[in-house]
Amino acid sequence: MTAYKISGARIIEPNTVRTADGVNLYYRDWGDGEPVLFVGGWSLGADSWCYQMLAVAEQGMRAIAFDRRGHGRSSDPGRGYDFNTLADDLAAVLEALDLEDVTLVAHSMGCNEVVRYLTRHGRRRIKRVAMLGTMTPYFNIDASLFEYFRKEQLMKDLPKWVDENLPPFVAEDTPQGMRDWLRAMPLQCSLQALYECNRSLQREDFRDELPQVTLPVLLIAGTKDVSAPFGLTAEPSAALLPNVKLNVYEDAPHGMFLTHMARVNNDLLDFIQS
Repeated sequence: MTAYKISGARIIEPNTVRTADGVNLYYRDWGDGEPVLFVGGWSLGADSWCYQMLAVAEQGMRAIAFDRRGHGRSSDPGRGYDFNTLADDLAAVLEALDLEDVTLVAHSMGCNEVVRYLTRHGRRRIKRVAMLGTMTPYFNIDASLFEYFRKEQLMKDLPKWVDENLPPFVAEDTPQGMRDWLRAMPLQCSLQALYECNRSLQREDFRDELPQVTLPVLLIAGTKDVSAPFGLTAEPSAALLPNVKLNVYEDAPHGMFLTHMARVNNDLLDFIQS
């Protein structure tokens, strides 16, 4: 494991970290106490974690979440969507805020970023990790399916794709207001960022890195997760992680942080406080 030093990351104004390569990362920071840092999924930013952040802050902890580059209120630099750079961005937030004994909580693609951060930068600042709907270890499916998504859906009609894929992302009884709120998040992202992040997901293989993550890991997976099917993601990831607790939610979709909010919050708090 090689530790890469991030230098030059700093807070330039309230709620903004500037990375060493000049990218501004928006973050929100609620409460005091032991820090919990949330990393969003593909096309989702800090807003997606607000209900988990409130639950953590109400228990006397410090809840922090940031928008990945090209997402939400962060810069759209037109570059840097490989996992090494995204892991360096996570390192920049941790170092600019000087966080220690951190619980990292990640969803979907954010789990891949967390794994790369740990294998690239080490575990010195991190105490434990929670991964929801992970996209690790890798997608052993026809590459043409990724290419079709990018060329025929993402590049032609992103709003249509979001409308068509929102139903399997959430539960049938999810209120329309919550659906509308969630739908708005991908539309606030750089289309290039979504394209390049998807391409990174297709290319990267984390099978050699997961065994290096020796910290306690809580893995939360849903049996109705269409975006990250259990047999392709959580199941093989759990087999590779040395110190993992796997919580399987029957009938939960990829958006379990909303559809199973109370259960997710309780599991996270139990994990952090155990």
